[in-house]
Amino acid sequence: MITVTPGMRRLCASVLGMEAIVIGLFTPVAINTQDIEPAVAVTVGIGLAVLCVLVTGMLKRPFAYVLGSLVQVLAIAAGFLVPTMFFLGAIFTALWITAIFVARRVEGVTSR
Repeated sequence: MITVTPGMRRLCASVLGMEAIVIGLFTPVAINTQDIEPAVAVTVGIGLAVLCVLVTGMLKRPFAYVLGSLVQVLAIAAGFLVPTMFFLGAIFTALWITAIFVARRVEGVTSR
């Protein structure tokens, strides 16, 4: 079971907040540079951005960190539409993992 700490919530919320902006900007890039159908680009881009915001609101609960990890996988998978997302998704995944482990270490939480 994940022990949720205030620092972990803040750091993970920051990562998801910035990620929502980047993924939201995925939509015009997909349409204009990759010739992706607008319906697909909006569904993926805005859908993932909204998912980031929803997960951010649920970070008080341990299951939200599993959902946040799923968001990271989906962000990387968006690279199949816009190849730059492979790189950006990997960066945000690294930030997500770092946010969880650094906050736990700083706040002295041990696994049970």
